Amino acid sequence: MRILWVKASKLLPVHTGGRIRSYNILKHLAAHHTVTLLSYYRGRRDEDYEREIEKQFPGTIAVCTGAPETPIKLGLSYLRRFPSRVPFAVAKFTAPEVQRLLAKNLTNHRYDIAVCDFLAPSLNFPRAAATPTVLFQHNVESALWQRQADHEHAFIRRLAFRWEAVRMFTYELKTIGRFDHVVAVSEIDRKQMQSMVGHSNISVVRTGVDLQQFRSFTPSEATAPLVMFVGSMDWGANIDGVEYFCSEIWPRIKAAVPAACFRIVGRNPHPRVKRLASREIEVTGEVPSVIDHLREAAVFVVPLRVGGGTRLKIFEAMAMRRAVVSTSIGAEGLDVCHGRDILLADAVEGFADAVIALLCDRSLSRRLEEAAYETVARYDWPVVASQFEDLLIRIIRDSRASGGVQGSTVRVVSEGTCDYG
Repeated sequence: MRILWVKASKLLPVHTGGRIRSYNILKHLAAHHTVTLLSYYRGRRDEDYEREIEKQFPGTIAVCTGAPETPIKLGLSYLRRFPSRVPFAVAKFTAPEVQRLLAKNLTNHRYDIAVCDFLAPSLNFPRAAATPTVLFQHNVESALWQRQADHEHAFIRRLAFRWEAVRMFTYELKTIGRFDHVVAVSEIDRKQMQSMVGHSNISVVRTGVDLQQFRSFTPSEATAPLVMFVGSMDWGANIDGVEYFCSEIWPRIKAAVPAACFRIVGRNPHPRVKRLASREIEVTGEVPSVIDHLREAAVFVVPLRVGGGTRLKIFEAMAMRRAVVSTSIGAEGLDVCHGRDILLADAVEGFADAVIALLCDRSLSRRLEEAAYETVARYDWPVVASQFEDLLIRIIRDSRASGGVQGSTVRVVSEGTCDYG
């Protein structure tokens, strides 16, 4: 296969869930096929990034699309685009030079298939193309924005999130049908998108984990009642999650287990996260590797109330044989089962009780840890990436068998409703 993979923003460093997922699938595809990564990003030109991404994915097309925006310029840009029907999260990643590149390369049969990684680059794709196109949806974006709005306390920000959720729903509804096929990361996401558009061209390729990375570490039991959260600490869902955990859940845990400590591991901690630091709550900031931290954890928590897609960090904790307590949203889309390989709780009391039980009952914790590893062992990245590869091959075959009629029909139906301003 000749694959064009379109990624808004940089792929490196590989430190977020979306990047981890895309990177591992791309590495597998590049080992067996001809892959061209189109990675475009804002800001000043980053020659170090361009050299490194070319080294890892030879033939990469790296495009710098503009100067960095200050917070003031970003705010003015948002206000300028406020009346538009295109959500800001898509509009800011739409660039004329990328549109020209895609218009040229998707009409001349240079590639067998093109992948739009996340919804962000989607408006750069031409309305009609000779090349089959695939939208890789890591989240149902409109649901993510709606959840952000539901849990935002600041009035102005809540209004902005609600408007973005409305715009994103309308845009997502129309855009999904423009692609020949859509890849979701969970059955929940697939069903939600299918209910939105009524199309059957949506498949699921579940999230994976790099088991090889964890096999080299000998499983060890935690020696202290350490509770841990791992994630990018500049992301709104994570900020909300740890604030909620520290204010509502943590006092109950401390009352039952006075020796317990809580560690927040992740890059770029927001000032709201830094303010949580105390004698019993540690905020590490960026760390070279989360593995050493996971080895020390007695319980891994995911107290998320906002977000979408799937949590790769849960699978990583499970691969390290760590007991996990999560909200249902935090574990959404993962092949896990409450009481078997994870404990799920949405209420404050239930979440605190689950953590306390695992800190105090080593036999329960050990049983959960072993079951967790058995579950995650089925989702090694080579297995998951092969499923993505097989799906691309099938889409190409079906497109050639139908002479491209299937993809064109979807676009004709949607043509009258995709006039974005």
